[in-house]
Amino acid sequence: MPAVANLTAPAVAGDDTAQRERIAELLDGGLRTESAGRAYDDRQIAARLARLRSLAPVDLAGKLVAAGFTLEGFRDPADHDLSQACSTCMYYETHRRFCALPELMLPVEPAWSCVLWRI
Repeated sequence: MPAVANLTAPAVAGDDTAQRERIAELLDGGLRTESAGRAYDDRQIAARLARLRSLAPVDLAGKLVAAGFTLEGFRDPADHDLSQACSTCMYYETHRRFCALPELMLPVEPAWSCVLWRI
């Protein structure tokens, strides 16, 4: 049987780590994102997703701005028990620490958040 190329996570994880660090640098360095309002209804979600789709795939800062990323989780004033951090989002891949929302596809930290958070 022929040898199979090693396609395990370390190479990908290294790339994810570097990109996650770059995201943290941008957010910690003062990048202003559109995090003020949450995208709860279909119209708001569609508008955010359309903006994300219009960006070049390599426009990291644009994605962060349009998705309203923050370095800390969001607490909904109407429901103080509900933390809207990446780790509690339906798009979060725990073992990879990754946002699998097709319009984002970014490595993230569990405590971060964006306006497109979903249960």
